[in-house]
Formats: sequence, C-alpha cells, structure tokens
Amino acid sequence: MAEIKVLNEKHNPLFNRKEVELNIDTGASIKTNEAEEFVAKQFSSSAENVKIKKIKGKFGSTKFIVTANIYSSKEEKDKIETKTKKEKKKKEAAK
Repeated sequence: MAEIKVLNEKHNPLFNRKEVELNIDTGASIKTNEAEEFVAKQFSSSAENVKIKKIKGKFGSTKFIVTANIYSSKEEKDKIETKTKKEKKKKEAAK
C-alpha cells in the first residue's frame, strides 16, 4: 500500500481546478495511471478528472513527488488541458 502525504494544495478559481503536490511512497516505480488513481482516491474524485503534470523521483528510490490538477468534471479537464500525442492517437484509433 502506498503512503501518501499532501505537500501543497491550492484552489485555482480561474481554471476551476485544485492544484496539488503529493509525496507518494510506493514499493516500486509509479506509472501515470497509477498516480491518477492515488490522487483521485486521496481527494475523493474520479481518476478521469485528474491530470498528472509531473512525476519526480530519484533513481532507485520509491518516493515520488507528484504534481497534479484536479478538475470538477471531465469536460472541464478536456476544455483546459492540452492533449499529449499518446492521447491524440488513442482518440483517433477509437474513431
């Protein structure tokens, strides 16, 4: 089980989101989708409303600093956040 500690949390009313910074201690390296789940669980939100901005860790360490934005809805997130190449490819493949 991961140990999660909130380092910084602020509400950004301009973009209608919560900007958070967490310290996550896991048993192994962490993937983006796992980080989304941890953040969503910590703040009682849905993983699809979370956008991971950065995962920072040192080589060989199991402690990571995760920076994320939490939106009130998926539509808000899609309207504000830019899509990565991987997300664009996945959307095109679904068509």
